[in-house]
Amino acid sequence: MRGSSATAGARVATSSPPAKPPPPGRGAGLKRRFRLRRRGDFQAALGAGRIYAGRTLIAFARPRTSPPTRVGVTVSRGVRGAVRRNRARRRVREAARLRLLVDDSRVSQPGIPYDVVLIARPAALTVEFAGLLRDVERVAGRLAEEPRS
Repeated sequence: MRGSSATAGARVATSSPPAKPPPPGRGAGLKRRFRLRRRGDFQAALGAGRIYAGRTLIAFARPRTSPPTRVGVTVSRGVRGAVRRNRARRRVREAARLRLLVDDSRVSQPGIPYDVVLIARPAALTVEFAGLLRDVERVAGRLAEEPRS
């Protein structure tokens, strides 16, 4: 007879512990209106020229005609494996969200909005997150220094 094993009736439903909400200011993700999504937008920003090259990332930017500043993240071919590439992309995207797109960022001050492309290097996986934040802060500083054409 099917389903008449002794263990069938003795199963107890177990539930996983309730998920904790993300800490304040974390886990919000990069909102769609702040992201570069089209290939043409990436190409235009890359064509405008490199503004920063650091240990963990390379940044390109071009001025926009209207706010907000948008960010696109891609990963160097030197980062092998999809899991590693995605992890690098998530780390750089979060650093950009925290340093380029917050209300008190130098880039969000009234002035010229930008399309920014950040290319993660292999070191973006190994360096501490604080080091990645420093590189993104340097990008913000370069954008705030002077208008680019």
